[in-house]
Amino acid sequence: MEQYLEQNKSIRDELLNSVSNLSDEQLNKEVEEGRWTIMQVLHHLHIIEAGVAKAIQYTLKKGEKQSVKAKPIELTVDRSTKIKAPSFADPDPRFITLEEMKDKLKESRHALHQVVSSSNKDQLKEKAYPQPIFGLMSLDQWVPFIGYHEKRHIEQIEELKEKL
Repeated sequence: MEQYLEQNKSIRDELLNSVSNLSDEQLNKEVEEGRWTIMQVLHHLHIIEAGVAKAIQYTLKKGEKQSVKAKPIELTVDRSTKIKAPSFADPDPRFITLEEMKDKLKESRHALHQVVSSSNKDQLKEKAYPQPIFGLMSLDQWVPFIGYHEKRHIEQIEELKEKL
């Protein structure tokens, strides 16, 4: 599990580096009607990570043991298929500064680390929680999924930056 947390840290560094030279105005600018701003993409990532941390915590406490096959979560980075985010993961349209968002991302990452480090590998393998695209997914796959999900959205951010 440690390797996935480390991988997620590396991807998060890449994400933050990709937006570090942009102003708050650029981050919140709608470059194409109907598309999220870069800040909204960042907010979406925070919502997903915080939600995953809560889902893992809840499922560890209340979920039943169940055996599920490993899902091809590495396909998450393939942006050739457009995927609509579930409504609970829609970002806030209000203006948010990068500093505010960095704090939010730090909070959600801390929550994920807390729940993962306080559980053992077997618990994470034995229980599962549904994922909108892949279906029932073991909790241990949710941790690397966070990294793949952020990697997917780094590509989206790069596309949005080109249109600024």
